[in-house]
Amino acid sequence: MEVLSSRILLRPADAERSRRFYRDVLGLAVYREFGPADDPGLVFFLGSGFLEVSGHGAGGTGAAAMIWLQVRDVRAEHERLASAGVTITREPRREPWGLIEMWIEDPEGVKIVIVETPDDHPLRRDQRR
Repeated sequence: MEVLSSRILLRPADAERSRRFYRDVLGLAVYREFGPADDPGLVFFLGSGFLEVSGHGAGGTGAAAMIWLQVRDVRAEHERLASAGVTITREPRREPWGLIEMWIEDPEGVKIVIVETPDDHPLRRDQRR
């Protein structure tokens, strides 16, 4: 399989609330908007991928989907998101595999892992000899 493009699709029960969360709270940049002006689908930049929030679902998708977002400074994002009232399910901490992770949820219960790769982590250094 040759994948040319990909995106995560979310069909939230409350699309407007989810659009506001990803656009206004997380601050993701909009790649494109489509559909009716009063209920548009939004596609957000997500690093080298995309996140589409469109349509309407029955809710309860939180257990089935997870989003992994790498940032430069998890602790700064923790302060910013906590002050914005975001549900933080786990405070930032260094994991045994060396990454610093914080876990949050979107308004529909979708799990989001916010990750920082520390300067001393092997992913930051060339391991070849």
